Amino acid sequence: MAAGGAGVAAGGVGVGVAAGGGGVAAGRAGLAGGWAGVAAGKADKTNSGNKAEEAAGGRARGKGKEAGQASNEGDPAPAPWAALRWIAVAVTLGAACGALATAARVSVREAPPLVALIESGDPVEVNAVVRDDPRALTGTPGPPTYLLAVELERVRPTDGGDPIRLSARALVLGADPGWRSLLPGQHVTATGKLMPPRPGDLRAAVLSARKPPVLVGEPSWAQRAAGVLRAGLQRACEPLPDDSGGLLPGLVVGDTSRLDPGLAADFQATGMTHLNAVSGSNVAIILGVILFVVRRTGAGPLLCAAVCGLALVGFVILARPSPSVIRAAAMGAIGLLGLASGRPRAAVPALAAAAALLLLADPELAADAGFTLSVLATAGLLLLAPVWRDGLRARGWPPGAAEALAVPAAAQVACGPVIAGLSGTVSLVAVPANLIVVPAIAPATLLGVGAALLSPVWPAGAAFAAWLAHWPAAWLVLVARIGARVPVGALPWPDGVAGALLLAGLTVAVLVAARRAVVRKLAAVVAACAVLGALPVRLFASGWPPPGWLVVACSVGQGDAIVLPAGDGQAVVVDAGPEPDPVDGCLRRLGVRRVVLFVVSHYHADHIGGVTGLFRGRPVAAVTGPDWPEPAGGRRQVAESAGRAGAPVWNVGPGWSYAKQGLILEALGPLDPMHGTNSDPNNNSLVLRATVAGRTVLLAGDAETEEQNDLVERLGAAALRADVLKVAHHGSALQSPGFLDAVDPAIALVSVGADNDYGHPNASLLARLSRDGARVMRTDVSGDLAVVVSGDRLAVTSRGAADN
Repeated sequence: MAAGGAGVAAGGVGVGVAAGGGGVAAGRAGLAGGWAGVAAGKADKTNSGNKAEEAAGGRARGKGKEAGQASNEGDPAPAPWAALRWIAVAVTLGAACGALATAARVSVREAPPLVALIESGDPVEVNAVVRDDPRALTGTPGPPTYLLAVELERVRPTDGGDPIRLSARALVLGADPGWRSLLPGQHVTATGKLMPPRPGDLRAAVLSARKPPVLVGEPSWAQRAAGVLRAGLQRACEPLPDDSGGLLPGLVVGDTSRLDPGLAADFQATGMTHLNAVSGSNVAIILGVILFVVRRTGAGPLLCAAVCGLALVGFVILARPSPSVIRAAAMGAIGLLGLASGRPRAAVPALAAAAALLLLADPELAADAGFTLSVLATAGLLLLAPVWRDGLRARGWPPGAAEALAVPAAAQVACGPVIAGLSGTVSLVAVPANLIVVPAIAPATLLGVGAALLSPVWPAGAAFAAWLAHWPAAWLVLVARIGARVPVGALPWPDGVAGALLLAGLTVAVLVAARRAVVRKLAAVVAACAVLGALPVRLFASGWPPPGWLVVACSVGQGDAIVLPAGDGQAVVVDAGPEPDPVDGCLRRLGVRRVVLFVVSHYHADHIGGVTGLFRGRPVAAVTGPDWPEPAGGRRQVAESAGRAGAPVWNVGPGWSYAKQGLILEALGPLDPMHGTNSDPNNNSLVLRATVAGRTVLLAGDAETEEQNDLVERLGAAALRADVLKVAHHGSALQSPGFLDAVDPAIALVSVGADNDYGHPNASLLARLSRDGARVMRTDVSGDLAVVVSGDRLAVTSRGAADN
């Protein structure tokens, strides 16, 4: 689990190979510097005023002979080529600087003494400084593991070897609750084992620590104050509804510790995920109010800049220096410098300079999706939004309406290629969703900041401010929930770098071509016809779920999640897979609005790890599972989820049955508790037989050879015969030939994860099932699998692994 956590911690999108990451960072820095130079040049030309106009007029009035002479005498190259040369120089310089910065980080990571400690696996003692708030890793049974970023200062083997002094970033996976309350800036001493970082990660190591840290001194007063304010905001939000109360701290200070993962997925589906993290809009809202108040006192530019600077520093500390906060603060600092100097701020050079400096200081930001989206969104607002706003106003749009439409549209167009590359979809609801939430963002942010500031001195006032703030936050939640459930709200698109580049190329081509009126009109007609032609097909003939489906095996990775129909919008779900998002997505695609019964075959993590996704936005009437105590952590996780939803939990065994809307579900085994087997939890799995529309489906859980043989011997082949078999234990080799002969299925469904470490499914097993006449289908190859009735025969249709 430690290695997996490290992989998650390394970054939501992943960090490229060290040298490549530096190259990307350097390239972006170089491009930013190039555009900064071009923009600065434009500003200088503008400031020159009449001189520039006179020079232009002189050139326009020049005679052909004079122009030819100037060319022959080595006049400077035309402006576009000169700009391109400067961009090339800037890119080269940025690449060199980025390579040097990356090489410095790699040299620390690859230092022979540190590598030797990692490879030995011996316990070490480290001195480190906490860099960010700890984050609990969820989705695993048992107590949570806490993940936090640190700066290593010293590493020493616990057996008394020579210490290594260094300055390197690392991750800690802390199993003790003592890691939970640490604040950034806190010096700690900890013991554990060093593990290598994920390939391409510029961090030096990952420390797996089972014992609590030993505190050395205290964090700075500023970090302690920020911790008090953040904790106060969380206390003020505790009485609020879970959705808005969990969103508000994320909207205000980037604290998403209470944000429901399902709500976060809805924000992503509607293109509103930027609201879950601190961005330039937060800084603009807060500094705008402060600047308005200070200017009302008659303060000059220097005093305004000083007051706003202090507020900016305080807000960055409160929100913690995450990539989006750093980027927003850098933009604010450059703007304050322009304010103090009395010169108009050149916004594009400010953005370019901020991005270039941050990338040179930390090349890892080049692979941070949040940082990339933040810079692109700001660029869209600076370069596209004003042009589109003015164009709409020229066509008679009211100023407010033109601004409100141009801003989200520009941000979405700028960020669209990256979002498409990450998600494999193109959102159709992002622009309208962002448009209708604009009025709620400022009041929610300002009231939330007020609640945080009031919490230490007036808790009741803080609670009241949070209550007021939760109303606009609830509007954001409502828009995200509805937008995520709009039919065809997102269209499939190639993911990865190829998909991002494809959409970027199309976007640039459209923007360039749309400068001509005839092209704009033609594009509008084509787009309208395409939408009108495709929308009815997507709405009424989407193909999923297929009509008359009997059972669906959801593609949830290395785990099980089986769905049986139980009426319109209702279903019985057997197991929930290893992660919340896949099972939630599968149920959404099937249109399941209510789970009438959730059955747990057994309590291993690959069958119950996604239980919270099952409960997202849909009621669950009841939960059943086997009367077997292990694993205790899995049982506790299911019981906690059911308890929060108010769903009763029953233990069931052989002879139990359930009927609902033409579905009959019966428990066949285990006939008796089995002890001392290869895996007792697996061999005490519930084995279920479902009857749907006169067809039978046998769900074998993770039953292995021992339980399968027991069922054949004591029940006989006739009791096990089924049309469809959910192959036990993801198609492992531990199958009873007698059991397979007794079931004799026409269709065999294998729920298994791609490239898993267990060798599932077993090739010999699949070959045997095929020889016996079964059609074998796998979720790792075909995605969601649905068995349907076709005439008097059964058929299988799949949604496709790439679509899930």
